Amino acid sequence: MSVQQRATLDAILRQSAFPPDSDVDEQRRQLRALLSAQPLPADISVSAVTLGGVPNAEITVDGIAIRHTILYFHAGVYVLGDAFLAADLAAQVGRRTEAKVLSVDYRLAPEHPFPAAVDDALAVYEALLQDGTDPSDIVFAGESAGGGIAIATMINARDHGMPLPAAAYVMSPYVDLTLAGETMKTKSEVDPLLSEQALRVRVGDYTAGHDAAIGLISPIFADLSGLPPVLIQAGTHEVLLDDAVRLARQAATADVEVILDITPGAPHVFQAYHSILDEAVVALDRAGQFLSAQLAIADRATTGV
Repeated sequence: MSVQQRATLDAILRQSAFPPDSDVDEQRRQLRALLSAQPLPADISVSAVTLGGVPNAEITVDGIAIRHTILYFHAGVYVLGDAFLAADLAAQVGRRTEAKVLSVDYRLAPEHPFPAAVDDALAVYEALLQDGTDPSDIVFAGESAGGGIAIATMINARDHGMPLPAAAYVMSPYVDLTLAGETMKTKSEVDPLLSEQALRVRVGDYTAGHDAAIGLISPIFADLSGLPPVLIQAGTHEVLLDDAVRLARQAATADVEVILDITPGAPHVFQAYHSILDEAVVALDRAGQFLSAQLAIADRATTGV
């Protein structure tokens, strides 16, 4: 990461950070204005589809021979964002994995608190399987809260006796809504976007009286045994760094194949800034290689070839 790239991105993120005392509607408006101002590349197509009664954004990249499906979960601390606003980053994963992306437009809190988001995610995955897509051709991906939903959905699917996807890729996963990670404090000065205070304001919107340590709310506390291989990426300049580190430790303890990929000096979901940050491109390339390799392994296991 060049000094200029670091300074430019840090300035952008500090300017984009939402005041903790602003309400949900204002934060949603600001996020939509911020992301809508960045047009999608011309080779990315987005259309609305419905699966399992849940709206999704189907994202494809022109010129890519589609071989697989990515079930994608957007960020937004469970109260912000939508499937369409996540199209650019989701498409970057699809581009590198020869896959179409189904970005799940899960219901948001506080209007729809837990378990609405995880129910929607499972409904889409179940519908995808029922439509004939082999789980060996599916991978999950998600950023921040979406990373938490990706992990929670695999746990939920396992507990419902459903076959699991070939792999998962999570970026800066938000997997501990008790906010107990040490880096909530130790990285507070260098994180230009998030803070413990800003996160805590929104926790209650999603948990709505449920214990934040429930496994489907905070997968860091769940039994992860039996999950497919997982790639976890994070940067050292984010308060959620410890979520990623502890999730990797929990996965390894449960005998899950896991790769923890930490980029020094990078902020929260730095992959989203692939147009201005060299490390973002490199990280996305590594993710594409990981997912493609896991899909190939799953395909051989299914076909015996």
